[in-house]
Amino acid sequence: MDQPQPLDHVARIQAAWARERPDLDVAPQGVIGRLHRLAALLTEELSVVYRRYGLGEGEFDVLAALRRAGDPFERAPGELAAHTMVTTGAMTKRVDRLERAGLVTRRRSDADGRGRVVALTPAGRDLIDRAFADHMRNEHRLVGELSPVEAAALEALLTSWLARLETPPPQAGP
Repeated sequence: MDQPQPLDHVARIQAAWARERPDLDVAPQGVIGRLHRLAALLTEELSVVYRRYGLGEGEFDVLAALRRAGDPFERAPGELAAHTMVTTGAMTKRVDRLERAGLVTRRRSDADGRGRVVALTPAGRDLIDRAFADHMRNEHRLVGELSPVEAAALEALLTSWLARLETPPPQAGP
């Protein structure tokens, strides 16, 4: 006969809430709580690789966004902020650190002399190419904890849910 699975952290929290507030349905915590804990655990596992290259998660994101831009591997600061989903103030701090490290440069835009452009240096491109290859090996290792069928099912569910939450609601008509 199978042994019952021990309660995970989220299940223990749900049990406590069910005891203290039996009038509330805490079922969503089963999904949201586990996703939140999983995200924290995954972030820590991913950060191991970033640190190996002297980067934080934010700096890795900036270098990756510049590398994905294609030759000449540059973007305007506002565009970088949009691609990494941070404020322009946070972007400025990240770019400052990367510039001090010699991984990016700033210059005036050729298209608009008032605008600025952030570009990968050759050292920045070399670093992100090595770090990204290591990052992908790490992601394969983490997703490898699931069977291929589980991984595909989870990706499909998350894709569907994310699309619903990211899509703005339709505008009300007159």
